[in-house]
Amino acid sequence: MRSLISLILNVIWLLTAGWALFLGYVVAGLLACLLIVTIPFGLASLRIAGFVIWPFGREVVDTGRVSAVGALGNVIWFVVAGWWLALGHVATALAQAITIIGLPLAWANLKLIPVTCFPFGKEIVDSDDARARMLPTAR
Repeated sequence: MRSLISLILNVIWLLTAGWALFLGYVVAGLLACLLIVTIPFGLASLRIAGFVIWPFGREVVDTGRVSAVGALGNVIWFVVAGWWLALGHVATALAQAITIIGLPLAWANLKLIPVTCFPFGKEIVDSDDARARMLPTAR
C-alpha cells in the first residue's frame, strides 16, 4: 500500500514541480562539470536531481563521514547555490500547500532543503533502508 501511495504522489509531484526542479538541478550539474575544479559540485547537483525527480519512497540520511574537504565544499555550495535553491523549494512548497492534495508535496519540498543546502556527507536511500538504519539491532 505504501508503494502505491508513493507512486501516486511521485506522479503528481512529477507533473507539478518535479520536472522543473529536475531540469534545474541537471543544468546546474552539467554547467558545474565543465570545469575540473567544480566537478564534485556538478556530481552533487546531479545526485540531487535524481532524488528531486522521484522523492517519495526515498529519504536523505546523514552518512556521518564528511571530510574537511567535504565540509569546505558544503560551505562553498551553500554560499554559491544552496541558499537560493532552498528559497526556491520554500516558494514551491508555499504554492503547493494551497490545496490539501498539495500538502504532501509541500512537505517533500521542505524535506529537500537539507540536502539542497549541504549535499556533501548525505546519502539518498530507500525509505525502508532509512527506517532499518534507525532501528536498534537485536542482540
